[in-house]
Amino acid sequence: GNMAAAAAAGREESPLGLEAVVEEAAAAAAASAGFRLTAVRREPAVRLQHGASGLEPLAWSEDHRVSVSTARSIAVLEQLSDVHSGGQDMVIHRTAVPAPAAACMLKVGPKKEVAECKEKFASSVDPTVSQTFMLDRVFNPEGKSLPPMRGFKYSSWSPLGCDANGRCLLAALTMDNRLSIHANLNRLQWVQLVDLTELYGERLLEAGYRLCKADAPCGELGDFPEFQRRHSMQAPVRMEWSGICTTQQVKHNNECRDVGSVLLAVLFENGNIAVWQFQLPFLGKESITSCNTIESGISSPSVLSWWEYEHNNRKMSGLIVGSAYGPVKIIPVNLKAVKGYFTLRQPVVLWQEMDQLPVHSIKCIPLYHPYQKCSCSLVVAARGPYVFWCLLLISKAGLNVHNSHVTGLHSLPIVSMTADKQNGTVYTCSSDGKVRQLIPIFTDVALKFEHQLIKLSEVFGCVRTHGIAVSPCGAYLAVITTEGMANGLHPVNKNYQVQFVTLKTFEEAAAQLLESSVQNLFRQVDLTDLVRWKILKDKHIPQFLQEALDKKIESCGSTYFWRFKLFLLRILYQSMQKAPSEVTWRPSHEDAKILISDSPGMGSTEDDQEEGTSKQASKQSLGDTGKGVDIDDTAEDSLHQSSDSGGREPMVEKLLEIQAQIEAVEMHLTREHMKRVLGEVYLHTWITENTSIPTRGVCDFLMSDDGYDDRTARVLIGHILKKMNKQTFPEHCSLCKEILPFTDRKQAVCSNGHIWLRCFLTYQSCQSLVYRRCLLHDSIARHPTPEDPEWIKRLLQGPCTFCDSPVF
Repeated sequence: GNMAAAAAAGREESPLGLEAVVEEAAAAAAASAGFRLTAVRREPAVRLQHGASGLEPLAWSEDHRVSVSTARSIAVLEQLSDVHSGGQDMVIHRTAVPAPAAACMLKVGPKKEVAECKEKFASSVDPTVSQTFMLDRVFNPEGKSLPPMRGFKYSSWSPLGCDANGRCLLAALTMDNRLSIHANLNRLQWVQLVDLTELYGERLLEAGYRLCKADAPCGELGDFPEFQRRHSMQAPVRMEWSGICTTQQVKHNNECRDVGSVLLAVLFENGNIAVWQFQLPFLGKESITSCNTIESGISSPSVLSWWEYEHNNRKMSGLIVGSAYGPVKIIPVNLKAVKGYFTLRQPVVLWQEMDQLPVHSIKCIPLYHPYQKCSCSLVVAARGPYVFWCLLLISKAGLNVHNSHVTGLHSLPIVSMTADKQNGTVYTCSSDGKVRQLIPIFTDVALKFEHQLIKLSEVFGCVRTHGIAVSPCGAYLAVITTEGMANGLHPVNKNYQVQFVTLKTFEEAAAQLLESSVQNLFRQVDLTDLVRWKILKDKHIPQFLQEALDKKIESCGSTYFWRFKLFLLRILYQSMQKAPSEVTWRPSHEDAKILISDSPGMGSTEDDQEEGTSKQASKQSLGDTGKGVDIDDTAEDSLHQSSDSGGREPMVEKLLEIQAQIEAVEMHLTREHMKRVLGEVYLHTWITENTSIPTRGVCDFLMSDDGYDDRTARVLIGHILKKMNKQTFPEHCSLCKEILPFTDRKQAVCSNGHIWLRCFLTYQSCQSLVYRRCLLHDSIARHPTPEDPEWIKRLLQGPCTFCDSPVF
């Protein structure tokens, strides 16, 4: 590791004669270390409308959204792994959380009294009072003589599963100290759910600005130190979310039910920490269960992180706080009503020197110690240009703490640090476009870091960097860049962009997907995107991946591998499409009967016209018909592109073959899910009443194919039909009251030709105007109704059975 570092350092500023030798040494060292990162640029780069603001302006959520704090809003870029587009660029859906129009005034007392005090301090003859007051942005957010405080200081993503759709919430802190929580519930706009600064101010006002009853009564607002104290006890510095924990709630009939909850810790300027507890899903003010304030005793606190540690099935938790003067310590957090949580008896000091190196960023990574055979926590903190690390593990002797610094990484202070939680790799970056990758390697006692340099100038040209974030599974690094110096001159104006770099090869991404412990494609979008890119470029699925996947499908019953196979086939299908030379959003002319040979997707052939509507509806779930060109229609059109050479035949054959494979895999997934639904029906219907699930139809559909022989399905259906006796409970068309037969898994057509799409979670026909769609427009689902029993509501919370994405 040191050799590689020395070589890398040598390569940066080596006299010409040494260069070749150093290159060779570096190559040898890299080969011995067994890694070399090749960072490749990934299009597109996203231009920001305003400059980045605040500390660590970039964050990447577990549900694949990148938030960028800017001077006017938080830009949110959501990465999708779109199976319906053949473009090789990343698919990014863009939204924004606007900054509030009005400045935030902290509640320090009655309005009239506050105004009088401000007037008094501003005109004070004592310059230490008047100047301190005038120049303090907490007292004067809208500035008067200073420019107004606009934009965001910090943003933080909750874990997956906190909002009403089971996705991440965004906590946002503005420059003028307003802390609020936002959710994106309908794909387009963000909604503010709660303003925590206001609520906390009200709590303090009620408590007379004392933390507990025993405190001495507070002084007069007219005293400048008291005025300062009341502001600093409610001006947030940073906020961080805990993992999801379970609490017990006692219902009216004394039954206990488990409720998920999440904690948000808010660090204030005076060193206090407020720990808010929210019940999940978080809907707003009514979801707040409690708020406790802890005194950390740290002066000039700068940064915060949760410490969550599992030891012998006991969960430990605490908060790691860093100071602008250098010290880092863990503060105990006592969690009332949270099952199985313990905490430290007293604070643990990780670094105590007041050495004036400010702690800029802290990451806490849970790892497994291969030599000690136990779980441990790696705490990494950026302090100036150095990385401070600390390894914590609990043994019979108590808590062991090893710490040290990694030096010689950067010549400038670290502006941003991010970590891949899955393998503990840490990335640091300074403003000169140099990123370091640090890989922790365990030694028998503690650990050491292998590190290497990623020069962004080799990927993007000369740039300045303002922040980095690594994607949830470690496939990409997002970087905020502006132009660097050209010919020794600074750029005249700055263009802020978010750019993406690959951190993994296609082979690594594929292997990680095959060995995945989460078994959910949506949660690994960054990895599937790398795979998608490769297949679209090469127009085939690599042999090794196909073989490994087929082996997995044979050896294990998980439908995850079938969904992975479906994903690969759909991308392959896209890669074979001839790109439409016409713009796809232009309306096609109804009268254009003749097919223009070089533009697939335009016009329509005679036979298409006759059964146009039913075809359009039946293919709705395969491709988003709203996109103008339907997936299947493009396929059919490419069949008509006659080239006299006869070269089209194999292509047509190939497309039809892939289409047949896609159909087969979708059918398999549908049947597996049908069995799950029928299992639920069997478990939960004591009498044979109709539970809004077309049970008889699903049973008949499963048994209708002679080629399908599944013993468990046969047995299950036998039990259900016995229970149902001869009752059928058919579904009826709400327009003409005719019976809706169950002949197709995607739609129901009554004898009068009315067409209803089927909910893919319950197989019921969706006969209302409103229904939900999965993120990739694969399938639709109905909304739960108040009269639905619990188990149906649970089924309806499931993700898409084809692509694992959540349903809106």
